[in-house]
Amino acid sequence: MRTPPLIMLLAAAALACGAQTGCAPNAADAITGRAKVVDGDSLEIGADRIRLYGIDAPEGRQECRRNGKPWRCGDDAAAKLRSLVRGATLRCTPRDMDEYGRSVAVCRNGNVDVNAQMVRSGLALAYRRYSGDYVAEEDEARGAKRGLWASEFTPPWEWRRESREETAQKSPRVAEESGPVTPPRGPAAGCRIKGNINARGEKLYHTPDSPAYESTTIDERAGERWFCTEAEAQAAGWRKAGARR
Repeated sequence: MRTPPLIMLLAAAALACGAQTGCAPNAADAITGRAKVVDGDSLEIGADRIRLYGIDAPEGRQECRRNGKPWRCGDDAAAKLRSLVRGATLRCTPRDMDEYGRSVAVCRNGNVDVNAQMVRSGLALAYRRYSGDYVAEEDEARGAKRGLWASEFTPPWEWRRESREETAQKSPRVAEESGPVTPPRGPAAGCRIKGNINARGEKLYHTPDSPAYESTTIDERAGERWFCTEAEAQAAGWRKAGARR
């Protein structure tokens, strides 16, 4: 039986998309609904956790300086995102999935690109390491001295790295006055592998060449830790991020 030409064209298009990266997600992949803001670049729609694609906003605990005084820029970034999504039904189109199981997506409120508006407001930066999509909006905000660009600030990715290094370099506490001193861990001690626990409770470790290494933070109070070798991480029950069970 002869295959209809239209079916042949559709099949060829599907194969072409499967052979390359960057094909646009299907409309059925979109996440829609009312959003709850987590911080300046992440939100939740129902059970779906979303990281805004191509941008990076100050962390919730991050402070900048404006007019010589401390400014809770992380709080203001979250407040700006709330103002952009309040009462709206968002449509978020996933571009990727991060190591924490979040959809990395472009979110729209009607025809408004929320990601772009965050950068245009000066309360988020173009995350150039992963995307060049919002560089023009960042240039506009910088030229107009909006948000962060009217302050002294550390880029969020550098702030996270400095916070991790500061934590790693703190002197270890002695459990008892006469007890043994716990040897320091972290980059300062040559232990650079990050043992992270994701939102599903999975213990994953990230080596310095892992895609999400720089964006992964370690909270030792939550049971996360540094490892010196992969063998040490595996022996402790951690699995390499991205590896199949």
